[in-house]
This record gives sequence, structure tokens and C-alpha cells, in this order.
Amino acid sequence: MENLIIKKKDTLFERLKTETRPIVIYGMGNGADKILDICERKGITISDIFASDEFVRGHSFRGYKVKTYSQIHSMYPDAVILLAFAVFKDDLMQKIENISQEHTLLVPDVPLFGKGLFDHDFVMANLDNIKRAYDMFADDKSRSVFLEVINFRLGGDPAVLRRCETERDEVFGNVIKPDNTEDYLDLGAYDGDTIKELLQYTNGMYSTITAFEPDKKNMKKLEKAFGSYDRCTLYPYASWDKDCLMNFSGTGGRMSCFDESGSVIEAKAVDSLDRCFSYVKMDVEGAEYETLTGMKRTIAQSKPKLAVSAYHRVGDIFTLPLYIKELNPDYKIFIRHHKYLPSWETNIYAV
Repeated sequence: MENLIIKKKDTLFERLKTETRPIVIYGMGNGADKILDICERKGITISDIFASDEFVRGHSFRGYKVKTYSQIHSMYPDAVILLAFAVFKDDLMQKIENISQEHTLLVPDVPLFGKGLFDHDFVMANLDNIKRAYDMFADDKSRSVFLEVINFRLGGDPAVLRRCETERDEVFGNVIKPDNTEDYLDLGAYDGDTIKELLQYTNGMYSTITAFEPDKKNMKKLEKAFGSYDRCTLYPYASWDKDCLMNFSGTGGRMSCFDESGSVIEAKAVDSLDRCFSYVKMDVEGAEYETLTGMKRTIAQSKPKLAVSAYHRVGDIFTLPLYIKELNPDYKIFIRHHKYLPSWETNIYAV
């Protein structure tokens, strides 16, 4: 397996340190901040920053006057472009593909939460656990996806990630296989999008639906969508390893998270519900490990099917499947990546 992981000299930031062409960043915000900080630490010079035309209004970001793509293309026809925001919609994917036809376009991997960097040193330091996770996956497709995602995260080549994408139909049809009797628990329910997705595969049938959503704005959307459904219980909770009060920053979007500067909310362990569930989905912005810890008894008693996000923290891609297998050795573990740049929507499935 070691031979399938790219060499240190070919990893993204090592290549950028020796790059002679101008390097520019596409995007602003948190992702661009993190990339700029890493480049500063590594002595990598960033020549400029640009944004999509609709976001360019003559303003600056981190001391750079934000430019349009046409300006960048004219000024730096041989530029290396670093993508600094997430892309999943078809029109933006096509835009990225068009840019990559004119420039070398790379996608740095920076963790959404926590510290650390998924680089060659990190992989080598964790190689034993990476090997254990690789050997544990239940099918060849999972092992292939696992290695492709690792190589993408090391090298930043979007083509590597695109070639291991899986349609969600494949997961629901071949792995999760939901039926019309599911007792479904949605942790990080957002506006109900994943509840809607499940119901599409069960013809709108279910036994019960339970959902946690701590963000107040998202909760209003969730209640509007599903508040009137029978046998559907919506809680304004965050999921954690125990019942407690925590500080939380609600953005009204997908990136709400625990934050010491945020308002106080109620967090709950799944085990405290004292319920049986047949299928649990969790996308809890970096709290996946703690959430799994808080549902040990639920897993032991009812062995629910699991769909767990595995991209928020630097080591989630191997630490989470190993932990799930530890909690219940009878699980078959799968990994799939669904259309997204960077490697968000890389999920662990356990059945």
C-alpha cells in the first residue's frame, strides 16, 4: 500500500516550495486564510488573490486587492491556482474544469476543525493505523476510494478525487439499503435535506424520525419542513459524548459548530435518549468521534446502520472507521466519496 501513496517531494506544499511560476489563490474567507497561513509558514510566496466576478467589488483580502479571473489570466498566464473554497454544484464544477484547462489548478487540503495538516509526515506517522483501516474495509471499492482520497489530500490534484466519486444512489442501493420501517436518527439535520433524501428511497415511509439540529436558523427551516410529520421528533440539541451545556456558534448554514465564543446550547449523548434506532446519520462538524462515544450503548444494543462524515478533522478518514469497528466488530465498513471539492462528502458507512 505504501507504493500507492505519493512521495513527499510530490506532495502539494513541497511542490509549491520549488515552484517558479506565480501562485495565486482563488477564493476568500476561512479557506483562503488557512492556505495563506500555511504558505507563510512554509515560505511559499502568493502573488495574488482572485474571486468569481460577482464577488469582486474593488475590496481587499489580507492585503491583496481582489482581482477577477480575467485579470489574473492576463497578468499571470502561467499561474498555478490554489482553490480555497468548496465546490459541488455542476455549474461551478464546470467552471473549475474550464480554469484547469488554462492553468495548473490544485486544491490544498486544510482541516475544517482542529489543528494539523494531512501531509506526508502525518501519513508516515500514522501509517500503521492507515494500513489497519485499509485492510478493514469491506470491499475493493472502499479500499480504492480510501487511497484515492489520501492521494488527493496529499497532492491536491482534483482529477484524482473526481475519478473516485460515487453517486449517492450507489450507497443507498448497495450499502445502506433503507426500507419503510426505519427508525431514523439524523444528527446535524440542517434544514432536513438528508431526511428528504432518505424518504426518496423509502417512498416516504418510515417508522420514526428523530433529528438534532442546534442552529436556531436551521431549526426553523427543519420545523417548517418536518414539524407536522407524524412520529417525527425534532430536538434543538448538539450531539456529544455526554449531556451538558456547550458554547456554539450558529451561522444559519452548514458550518455551525462548537465555539467558545458562541452562545450556550444543550448537548446530548444519543444514549441518553434510551431509544433503539435502525439508521443513524451524523454530520456534526468535527464532533463525530465524541458523538460515537456518546452512543456506545445504542450501537451495542441495536447495531444501527451508520453514515458518518469523515472529513472534518485531519485524521477522521482512518480514526473514525477504526473506532466504529472497535465499538462493534460485527460491522462491515465502507467508505465513499460523493461529488465535492475538496474531499468533503467523504463518508464512512457501517452496516
